[in-house]
Amino acid sequence: MLLRHHRGERVWSVVHEPTPEDEDARRTHREFARLTKERTSHTNRIGALLVLHNMRSNVIIGGRDWASWWERHSEQVPPVLRAEIERESERLALVRQQMKALEAERRQELANGKQRLVAQLAQLRAVGPNGAWVLVKEVFGWRRFANRRELAGCLGLAPTPYSSGDSKIEQGISKGGNKRARTLLVELAWCWLRLQPGSALTQWFNRRFAGGGSRMRRVGIVAMARRLAIALWRYLQYGEIPAGALLKPATA
Repeated sequence: MLLRHHRGERVWSVVHEPTPEDEDARRTHREFARLTKERTSHTNRIGALLVLHNMRSNVIIGGRDWASWWERHSEQVPPVLRAEIERESERLALVRQQMKALEAERRQELANGKQRLVAQLAQLRAVGPNGAWVLVKEVFGWRRFANRRELAGCLGLAPTPYSSGDSKIEQGISKGGNKRARTLLVELAWCWLRLQPGSALTQWFNRRFAGGGSRMRRVGIVAMARRLAIALWRYLQYGEIPAGALLKPATA
């Protein structure tokens, strides 16, 4: 079978893996996602500790005005709890500092023209630089797809029909691909409906699912995410702007 494969026959599915450089390029946004969860955890923890003594901050915990607010109200809590909140605040401050450093690094790379595909994808309205970065680093930047079925399979958005005798059932999408990219594409699909109302994708969704209730909309948004992924792939691969889509105005 190995000899047949090298002669050009299709005898098995080939596993595509990123190069060490491509895998290393994924670290930035994955670390940023973990830091975002950690920031939320620290913020919720501090808020919960304050509620123990019926205190609620009227400023963003860990934000610009947090230090002055805490200085005014810290004496209202017992000393052991006060020390715990202060240690939690220090960890939160470190997380926020690291997040700012990662964001600055990504902005610098975009400004220097080192991320051409990210900048190209971010030109589409409804696609921000963070979403474009994740899609390029996870999927579009290193994978080469022969057709839309390969793309859908990579993202876990391929259908999984079941057929046995006279029984034929559609079991939904496979969910066997890149979870980060798949989740992001569903979020982008909702943004696309709002920010690209004149595009062919939005009009298709409205015809098929908009009048069918909340459940039909949730089902339809997955199909919308699959079509959006194909449209974005063609845009990056062949320069085809999705039909009816708008680009962001150029900045000076």
